[in-house]
Amino acid sequence: MWLKPVPSCFSMLKPYCSATPPPPTTLKFITAMKTTEEPDVGIFCYISQLPGFRGILKQRYSDFMVNEVDTEGNVVHLTNLDAPAETVKEIETKTHDATSKDYTTEIESFRSLVDPDDAEQLEAIINQINSGSEDSILPIVLSPDYDKSHRTAVHNFFKENFKFLVTDTVDGPDASSKCIRVRINSGGQNSKGRNSRKRKERGDKPFDSRGSDDWSENVGKFLRFHLYKENKDTQEALGIIAKMLGIQPRSFGFAGTKDKRAVTTQRVTVFKQLASRLAALNDRLIGIKVGDFCYVKEGLVLGQLLGNRFTITLRGVVADSEDTIKASALALGKQGFINYFGLQRFGSGSVPTHLIGATLLRGEWKSTVSLFLDPREGEKNAITEAREYYKETNDIEGTLRRLPRHLVSEKAILQCLKKCPGNYLQALKAIPRTLRMMYVHSYQSYLWNHAASMRVQKYGTDRVVLGDLVYCKGNETEKVSEVVSSECVDENGNDTLDPIDLDDISGTNLPEERLNLVKVSCVQAVTAEDILSGNYTIDDVVLPMPGSRVIFPENDIAHVFHDLAKKDAISLTESVHNVKEFSITSMTGSYRRVFQKPMDFEWEILKYIDGNKPLVDTDFDKIAKTKSSGLNEDGRLHDKTKQSECLDNDIGLQTDDNGAKVKGEELPQAESLCDTNPQETQTALKLSFTLPASCYATMAIRELLKTSTSVAFHKTLN
Repeated sequence: MWLKPVPSCFSMLKPYCSATPPPPTTLKFITAMKTTEEPDVGIFCYISQLPGFRGILKQRYSDFMVNEVDTEGNVVHLTNLDAPAETVKEIETKTHDATSKDYTTEIESFRSLVDPDDAEQLEAIINQINSGSEDSILPIVLSPDYDKSHRTAVHNFFKENFKFLVTDTVDGPDASSKCIRVRINSGGQNSKGRNSRKRKERGDKPFDSRGSDDWSENVGKFLRFHLYKENKDTQEALGIIAKMLGIQPRSFGFAGTKDKRAVTTQRVTVFKQLASRLAALNDRLIGIKVGDFCYVKEGLVLGQLLGNRFTITLRGVVADSEDTIKASALALGKQGFINYFGLQRFGSGSVPTHLIGATLLRGEWKSTVSLFLDPREGEKNAITEAREYYKETNDIEGTLRRLPRHLVSEKAILQCLKKCPGNYLQALKAIPRTLRMMYVHSYQSYLWNHAASMRVQKYGTDRVVLGDLVYCKGNETEKVSEVVSSECVDENGNDTLDPIDLDDISGTNLPEERLNLVKVSCVQAVTAEDILSGNYTIDDVVLPMPGSRVIFPENDIAHVFHDLAKKDAISLTESVHNVKEFSITSMTGSYRRVFQKPMDFEWEILKYIDGNKPLVDTDFDKIAKTKSSGLNEDGRLHDKTKQSECLDNDIGLQTDDNGAKVKGEELPQAESLCDTNPQETQTALKLSFTLPASCYATMAIRELLKTSTSVAFHKTLN
């Protein structure tokens, strides 16, 4: 029997100080270090002492499904791709003077002013206008332009040569860039048109509010829809939709980001867009679908969700017996798991986010910039070459041309250094706020994980002890506190978002008005009287995310926070610099439950032969299946699909990011794992459960399997 019982955390737990980060001076070591593993960030313990078993997490991205749970407790599904009968009318008068005129000369002049791709975009939109198909013309967005004087020249060029078009400036892909947007001037030649209103007239709104006078008053000004996506993160999917609609990505509102390597469904709102326009995109979208449209009065903001419903399929399961699998599943449902921050919280690169957070907290601005820009191990060749080029030449312009667009932080830093050489603090502030705050929050999570491990190691998992922190019984803010427990806000209550691979995080922050409910008064230390009375159970125990408004446990666990931070030359009570956003003492802090039980927990052992065949229907699979079998009278899907049909379901071909047809997401099946012929019957374990906001589903899977959740480990299984 190759499968050995996993020892309890009490025998395997290393001292919490053994996983401290390297000294701040050893930058060479930091940039060359291996991928972050669980012990590096304080993840050591398990609740149960049951033996684990082998199973592959995310062999296919469809093995990990996430459906948002809205504030009313409803699980969000994609059920209908069609737009409802429109009750909204946009009033526009289309006038232009482009018909039948040859603009070859003007386009050639424009080509000398901008990138070739931009000239081709302009030529295409003019050809559309001349062909008489202006009804379907979407705005175009030119390449990022960092030079204000050049942007002015482009605006003037359009005013002089293309009076039937109007331009404005929108935010670019990073903090320092702007883009020029071009669209038909619906106001005509002699009118400034509704599209030309100045930004200051619109106010500082998080969406494009132009055109508000041309919208039916009796209909909500926000279109809400369900976004279904496969193997794409939320920002990427909305960026694609925004580009196709000709609007800014910030026009969308959502309650929380969903991970990339998964199939997810969530609610999204967009300001003043017709459902018919979005529904028309479905035929062109690859790996993305939108549907279930309705108009609402308010847009979504971060945190407006109760959590997420997860459907996770572990493939290639091998255990000493089926009873082992059943016992572990039953224990997970009954006892839950340690509510660690998962590895996703600390990034997937060779420079963990909590190490960057530590340098920020110490005020080492130049060292932090080096951590962002220096060469790293394990990256794609193009990125490595760009980093090495900058290190050798210091050529900012050349490096910016070489860096991929998705490296937002690096590009923002370089753009700022180009304008303000040597001003490293300003360069760090050029990173979008939601990104730059992630690093400090990551360090708080690092401290919390170590404290949670020590709490389990020292006091166990079955009883409350003297000095533990608990939510006050009967406190109306308890539920709210639980939801925001993993995120911190600054003194102004600004909510933040963790944009790293939010693989399995069940939510993000709550809006400001609800965050203000989280106060120290809702948490207290357990007294001897509390223990005698039995008022509190282990499920009530919380630990703080360090900040200025939290209290620490009144037992030995408090020392974990302070001692570990001290080893990193960081104080949790006073700051060494006056930059508030990079200081724990300027943040409120919050609390997080140490133990979490999955809600509405269900599990099922499945048998399969073909490893490339889906075992569970996605929302889109159910739509496709129902269309072939018939719809309800109202055109919507039947409410229930028998899960037993999943084994016999061959949904057919998936599509990759390039639109090519591929049969699923084929990954090799390791014989050493399954010890069986790929054509023989194999075992899978399907789990369905709901978690509140900010809990990590992979930590539940870790408790079940008693193995690491790291990507590197599961690659070895594949």
